[in-house]
Amino acid sequence: MKYKGIYIRRHRISLPPPDEDQFYNVHYFNIGEEVVFYGRKFKIFDCDPFTKNFLRKIGVKVGPPKQCPEDPYMKMRKEVLEAVEPLRPYLAVDTLKQFLEYDGKVLRFFCLWDDSASLFGDRRELVLHYFLADDTIEIKELLPHNSGRDAMSLFLRRSKLPKYGPAGIYQPGQLVERAILNVYGDAKEQRPDAYLFDKYHLGKPEEHFYKDSDLAVGTTINVWGRKVLLCDCDNYTKCYYKTKYGVENFPSIPCDPPAPPPKIERKFPPYNGFGSEEDSLRSCIGLRPTPHRKNFKKFMEDDSYGPISNILRFFAKFITHKCADMDRMFVISFFLSDDTLSVFEPIERNSGNAGGLFLKRSRVRKPGQELFKSEPSEYIKPEELYIGTTLNVNGYLFRLLNADDYTLNYMESHSEKYPFSNLELVLKKLKEVGMKTKDIKQVFSAADPKHTKLVDFNTFRDILIDITAGTLVDQEIITIARHYRLPCTDDIDMTTLMSQIHEKFKKSMFENFDRLVSTCLYEDREKKHVLPTQDIKRICKSSRLPLSDELLVELLSRFEDKEKQINYEAFFSALNWRKNPMPEYASPSYLKEKCEDIWLGMPSPIPAKYIRYLAMLEDVYGLEE
Repeated sequence: MKYKGIYIRRHRISLPPPDEDQFYNVHYFNIGEEVVFYGRKFKIFDCDPFTKNFLRKIGVKVGPPKQCPEDPYMKMRKEVLEAVEPLRPYLAVDTLKQFLEYDGKVLRFFCLWDDSASLFGDRRELVLHYFLADDTIEIKELLPHNSGRDAMSLFLRRSKLPKYGPAGIYQPGQLVERAILNVYGDAKEQRPDAYLFDKYHLGKPEEHFYKDSDLAVGTTINVWGRKVLLCDCDNYTKCYYKTKYGVENFPSIPCDPPAPPPKIERKFPPYNGFGSEEDSLRSCIGLRPTPHRKNFKKFMEDDSYGPISNILRFFAKFITHKCADMDRMFVISFFLSDDTLSVFEPIERNSGNAGGLFLKRSRVRKPGQELFKSEPSEYIKPEELYIGTTLNVNGYLFRLLNADDYTLNYMESHSEKYPFSNLELVLKKLKEVGMKTKDIKQVFSAADPKHTKLVDFNTFRDILIDITAGTLVDQEIITIARHYRLPCTDDIDMTTLMSQIHEKFKKSMFENFDRLVSTCLYEDREKKHVLPTQDIKRICKSSRLPLSDELLVELLSRFEDKEKQINYEAFFSALNWRKNPMPEYASPSYLKEKCEDIWLGMPSPIPAKYIRYLAMLEDVYGLEE
């Protein structure tokens, strides 16, 4: 056994007996001399140049180098191995040097396998690892998020990769590192010369495996029948090829997929007139026609819910040359949940017209479109409806004269969709009028001889039309008037108000008044039988009373005392239409007949009685009083 490393540590060594009281020094060491360290004899057969020069300088004659003495054990071992003949020939394959030199060193290439030409194939991004220690290759696949593929650990397990795929399936034992030939053909004799190593590799299939010299950026390799393109590599791989093969240029190939081919426009046959356009179109998309899918999200967001109707109602006039139809009035309702429109004519006695439903709820096409065409038709949108416009409904012309408060409030709250209800845009348009500000103030002052700073709506409308030369539409004028109007203080008779509220409770079949009283008793910790108005309003809103906000505020103000508190027992007792019935609510005669959108009342002919014109002039022109 050969020892490696430090055999004797550094220290002073004494001479062998009988001179053990003395120690070795430099004069005891020279080529050809023998020294004994602790009973072991060492022979010096050579030294380095520094030692030779040092000994010569101190006057020691250095002899020539001697031959290294032969180890008796290694000599005996060699004789034993030469005398022994193995039963099978031994072939030494030295791979340790390559392993020790390149262990842990891996070349990495970024690859692309384009399988889009095959059925259901696509582009796959891969990472190739080439292990320099044993010339094996491992391939992993880079899966994007939500790709739908199973997360496999390896695309190709670590092994040597042949350049050419096998022509068929190899038999067991056909692919081996070395072949052993049976010379005598009888394995029972156990003769030492019965086996021979086939050094000519007769009958062994020839295989060529990929080496590091075969891999380069831009090269296409064969991975068991799959063409994989090497697109890029990491910095270590570039440094390795630059050092070993002198490669300087590493052009990176983009892995982005090519531009998709131009999409072929799908042409559909024209509408045949049977059913709706959507139903006819569905029969052209698939062999099994399916119903048209409606916009359910829009329906859920814009459908009526409680006091929020999401219905835009306009008061319109029939435009015609027939004298009998010139004075006919209609209610046009637009449903935001599905963009449908209905037209209802209020019944007026002794008018000669039957009244009632004029157009059932449906979508209305815009005029000027061809009926039988392949493209889908365009329908009337809510953004196209505003006061003052002319609406064409299936060839009938209607001029929108007014709208209810809910419609005007909805348009003003969604002013980004309805520019005519956007106060900032309207005031900016009014500011761009070429008329001088002093002249405008004089016009309004002339209309207000008593200096009340107020003008009625009709006068206000006429002045705005004159100074803007008719550039403002009626919707814009109403938007300004509603913002600068004088708050209305008209009082409604208590009996009429309660009758109207009882009528709403009867239609909604609301009878949970006892539960409301119990809730108020729970809220009334001090048992004073009164609660603040805000608490009563909150309880009513949480219980979903079928009352609008304006009507609820009006009702609460009638029962409120000076301390802004309400006796909840008297309040809900008055609302209980079972125990305290009120006279039946008498609506106007022309509202006796209800249409499907339940028009609750005709809009007022004017949006406000009096307008604070001076406040408007200050906001627009910055005028002082």
